[in-house]
Amino acid sequence: MAASTQTQALNALVFLYGSVLHKPLGQMAGLKRVQHRHRVPVVLTQDEVRAILGLMMGSCRLMAELMYGAGLRVHECVTLRVKDIDLSAHTISIRNSKGSKDRTTVLPDLVALPMQQHLLRVATLHKEDLLRGAGLAPMPDALARRYPAASASLAWQYVFPSSVLRSWGTSGRLVRWHVSDSTIQRTFKQAIAGAEIRKHASVHCLRHSFATHLLASGTDIRTIQLLLGHRSLQTTMIYT
Repeated sequence: MAASTQTQALNALVFLYGSVLHKPLGQMAGLKRVQHRHRVPVVLTQDEVRAILGLMMGSCRLMAELMYGAGLRVHECVTLRVKDIDLSAHTISIRNSKGSKDRTTVLPDLVALPMQQHLLRVATLHKEDLLRGAGLAPMPDALARRYPAASASLAWQYVFPSSVLRSWGTSGRLVRWHVSDSTIQRTFKQAIAGAEIRKHASVHCLRHSFATHLLASGTDIRTIQLLLGHRSLQTTMIYT
């Protein structure tokens, strides 16, 4: 098992004996805690990224290009809303990311035009949903009560919407969620195999590659830290 799994099990036993059975285990002399292993991150070369992207198509390719060109996590990418994309300023706003943090990152120039065309298709799909009595997007926190009409606006629709409509809560109203994380993960894995790349790489490696290639091109590591949304500079250094 992973070190974190074993540590969690040990903590559960300590809690059971100390707080439930009231028989504290004490110091448990001789017990060796499993240490976390520090692994070197897998980084793809620019040629490898180019080969992988060349085997991907449609929305999955655009998602992969965003993850590599903007340093996004998988869930950050699939949960983007239309309002988070600023085509004129070439920026992307990340909301409520890991650690409940917001940040702004770059929208790559090469992705701007495909993104604009993609958003036009999203707008068309949204109009069709509205005509069918749907066209709603799930709202975070209590915004659905504060702004009841916002969920039907284009701004709040997901950039990468699901292909199916689902009922929302007890109201039975039809909403269109975002695509599943597994959609891009599965497609990326197939592209890795098709490009005959022998590295043990997942789609998250695009984020590592984004940071490493920026550093190699002379970008200041503090800037990379801000784009990635890391609290600690040490985390950014591990990424590269």
